Amino acid sequence: MLAKTFGSAVFGVDATIITIEVNVGQGLGFYMVGLADSAVKESQQRVEASLKHFGYKMPRQKLVVNLAPADIRKEGSAYDLPIAICTLQCSDQLACVRNTEDYIILGELSLDGILRPIKGVLPIAIEARKQGFKGIVLPAENASEAAIVNNLDVIAVETLADAIGFFKGTKDIEPLIVDTRDLFFTSQNDYEADFEHVQGQENIKRALEISAAGGHNAIMIGPPGSGKTMLAKRIPGILPPLTLPEALETTKIHSVAGKLGKEATLVSRRPFRSPHHSISDVALVGGGSYPQPGEISLAHNGVLFLDELPEFKRSVLEVMRQPLEDRKVGISRAKMAVEFPANFMLIASMNPCPCGYYNHPDKDCVCGPGVVQKYLNKISGPLLDRLDLHVEVTPVSFDQISSTRKSESSGQIRERVILARERQTERFKNHKEIYSNAMMTPEMVKQICIIEDSGKILLRKAMERLGLSARAYDRILKVSRTIADLADSDDIKVEHLAEAIQYRSLDRENWAG
Repeated sequence: MLAKTFGSAVFGVDATIITIEVNVGQGLGFYMVGLADSAVKESQQRVEASLKHFGYKMPRQKLVVNLAPADIRKEGSAYDLPIAICTLQCSDQLACVRNTEDYIILGELSLDGILRPIKGVLPIAIEARKQGFKGIVLPAENASEAAIVNNLDVIAVETLADAIGFFKGTKDIEPLIVDTRDLFFTSQNDYEADFEHVQGQENIKRALEISAAGGHNAIMIGPPGSGKTMLAKRIPGILPPLTLPEALETTKIHSVAGKLGKEATLVSRRPFRSPHHSISDVALVGGGSYPQPGEISLAHNGVLFLDELPEFKRSVLEVMRQPLEDRKVGISRAKMAVEFPANFMLIASMNPCPCGYYNHPDKDCVCGPGVVQKYLNKISGPLLDRLDLHVEVTPVSFDQISSTRKSESSGQIRERVILARERQTERFKNHKEIYSNAMMTPEMVKQICIIEDSGKILLRKAMERLGLSARAYDRILKVSRTIADLADSDDIKVEHLAEAIQYRSLDRENWAG
């Protein structure tokens, strides 16, 4: 007797349909073929215990489970439920009213037959609809995630008995319908951290507004307790709201990584990821023997915040250089190559020296000669080149902290950022891969960032007097274009250039003495 149904495997952020075939024949033994890993092979024990719990029997004959295509590696425990259903079918213990081949079946079984949640449900549901399946049968905790996809019956089951009853026709389970778009639009602006709670630091807020408006990477340099982390956490609240395609792509990545949690639907807010400086290369960019997305992909369409940048291992920082440029990360293995999106805004912070008080207005730096420069040299030139704004953060005075004056809210700043982004959308409408000023190529900078003669004179003097490096030239022009967009100006004026120049602190040759 042969029974067949369908499951799925996820590679990168895309799913592949897997055919599960179970055959009972003469002989003894349990055999699983089709390039399954240990977690899949161990399903025999989970399936057998679950069947016994509900009064069914595991066949005492030769049982062969085939996972096709046989040349694609299968991993994880999501194949437990389809194997159990097929086993019952081919041993004449389950007569199905509903055709199992119309559904994708997924789920990990516990020993008492309760279904546990799995990873990567959203890309699987998208692929199921694309391949014309009627529905998807999966654990109840994953149902809200799958219900994001329209025109697909999402059958939420809590136990193996529920799934058996559904296919026998003895248990009617209504497909789950969730108005994800309503939930998405109503929760878009739910940010706990707001700039209106930050007293002082107006110049830093302005720099972060420019960063958000043009998609520019930025670094904040200042002593401990000056508010660098607090300010960084408020950046997602001033970025433009996620569009539905961006939300879907972001949700897919978090689904594959298993970061959505119970009853999850579309990710409605821009991600904010803040990994610890002890993070490994693989954890940051993604990878492993079976590639998984790293922090830079989890920050896709949002913010990656690296606190105390010089404390990160140099090798970890260097592997970010290519993803920062390409806005995606490719991971190659002997038998597979996957690609994860990584279009994020990098915000970094650092102390100006190991003791933290270099250039402090009140406290003296105790670092020895050359120590400050050595500390700054932990950040390589190529990485620094990809940071458009260098912002010096100074401590807030007592008068500012104790002030009762209400600061500008994140919502007010966001309105200006959205208007600036709309100008950029119009500007780059003929360039599919570019939609913000930070993404402009050197050729585009020459065509778009045209400055008048007085601006050229200012820029020349700035580069000579401040000792700015040549790599700062393009960055200054890009930032000045964003400042002009915020000012609703078609031309880059001298005052826009002047403001952009001041955001190149670390390019000054004499900055660290």
